[in-house]
Amino acid sequence: MIKIKELSRLYQIQKTFIEYGLIELVPKAQRPKSYWILRLCLFWLRNQHAHLSLPERLRLSLQSLGPIYIKLGQMLSTRRDLLAPIYADQLAHLQDNVPAFSGDLAIKQIEKSFQRPIDSLFDDFDKVALASASIAQVHTATLKEDGREVVIKVTRPGIEKTISADLQLMKWFAGLLQRFLKDAKRLRPVEVIREYEKTIVDELDLMREGANAIQLRRNFLNSKLLYVPEIYSDYCTKDALVMERIYGIPVSDIDALKAQNTNLKLLAERGVEAFFTQVFRDSFFHADMHPGNVFVSYEHPEDPLWIGIDCGIVGTLTNEDKRYLAENFLAFFNRDYRQVAQLHIDSEWVPSDTPVEEFEFAIRAVCEPIFEKPLSEISFAQVLINLFNTARRFNMQVQPQLVLLQKTLLYIEGLGRQLYPQLDLWDTAKPFLENWMREQVSPKTLVNKLKLKAPFWLEKLPDIPELVYHNLAQTKQVQKQQKLLMQRLNEQQSRNSKNQVITALAVTLSIISALVYLQDDGKINLYLTVPAVISWVLAWRFNNKL
Repeated sequence: MIKIKELSRLYQIQKTFIEYGLIELVPKAQRPKSYWILRLCLFWLRNQHAHLSLPERLRLSLQSLGPIYIKLGQMLSTRRDLLAPIYADQLAHLQDNVPAFSGDLAIKQIEKSFQRPIDSLFDDFDKVALASASIAQVHTATLKEDGREVVIKVTRPGIEKTISADLQLMKWFAGLLQRFLKDAKRLRPVEVIREYEKTIVDELDLMREGANAIQLRRNFLNSKLLYVPEIYSDYCTKDALVMERIYGIPVSDIDALKAQNTNLKLLAERGVEAFFTQVFRDSFFHADMHPGNVFVSYEHPEDPLWIGIDCGIVGTLTNEDKRYLAENFLAFFNRDYRQVAQLHIDSEWVPSDTPVEEFEFAIRAVCEPIFEKPLSEISFAQVLINLFNTARRFNMQVQPQLVLLQKTLLYIEGLGRQLYPQLDLWDTAKPFLENWMREQVSPKTLVNKLKLKAPFWLEKLPDIPELVYHNLAQTKQVQKQQKLLMQRLNEQQSRNSKNQVITALAVTLSIISALVYLQDDGKINLYLTVPAVISWVLAWRFNNKL
């Protein structure tokens, strides 16, 4: 049941939609009738920003609605193959140019978190935010104890209430969709919103973000692909996080990257490699890699290094998920549509009774026209969108646990194409995936797995004879119980059969007795009534014994 708080938020969303004139995003011929009904109900609202361009209005409306909608804009800003450049440029401002809250308020939040005056912890605290995002903003300072340069990330005051209201409203909408729209059931909106809720609630806890960053940094120590700033865990709380200050070029600043002769092709390819390494090697990946969270080191532009910050959102995959994804990607790369169809059925993404030949043909019809282009011109996002539309015919369900992975892959492709428009995502990823698949069945991997399991096996080895004996004894006991149960069932069935015969005899004699009675033949009727009564008594006794 929707509450007053959610109704208030719903009104705010509708008000924003109208006051920024976002209906202009929909062609007049395609505008739903329900919009005009809504417009009549809210007749006092007017477009107050008509002097601004539509892309500006879209960006400002998302910004005014808060964190969840800002994150939507951040994702869209990287999809220049799906959005006109003028829209993507405007939405890019949402990556790190969200209006900041006051420095004095940030100081109060930090002091509240550490329960100490800020001057006892930091020197040179800059009240002007270095960057501001949807959920938090960062300020520069130096540690008082040793003078190291740091940045302090602090959450926006009261942000949890805003996010909670938005999430409740989204869950309400998702429930309505799943209940009343047939196609929405396939998309599983309730499960998707629950997964998103878990993600964004986790992002509000900066202690969790610090732990994620420490793990990611450990995974890429001394790597040429990715650098993650050091986290100073002694200075971290739920609402404040202190980390090493890094100096780099924002990945969106293409002119600055070109000015220092950065190898953009290698940088784009390393971004793809870093993503697949996180997913398939570590099963732990940064899931919010929009341009505001990614920088490029000033050092060695000919051998560029990515710098990743803001690890509030990370994703993990099971071994089954990884194998399924790797096999699916390779099947796409090799244009083996039969394998793609079979993998979808085996993994239960589509119902098990789906005709594999029909599904294969549908996938081929979608993919073949796309693959006629050079691979470097193919957008993986476009392939996903077309497959998504095709899957409706086969009741394919959205997999919530892979939503983060899909979003991150779109981010990576968008960033790579911005850096190097000729990026061949397929050619870059295919060798990595093929190598990973080979490693899964290599002798080295087998030996490593045996080493991993060896301590457990050695610990259990002395118990094996006793376990075997107890298992055999238990099996014998189960067999005896099964035999006894079968005997009882057979006896029960025999009794049921006798009872059915006696009951049938009693019914027959009763019917004949009634017919004879109607013929007024009392003597014969007596001979029939007595056996009928006896039969009913016997049937009753058998039934009670059962």
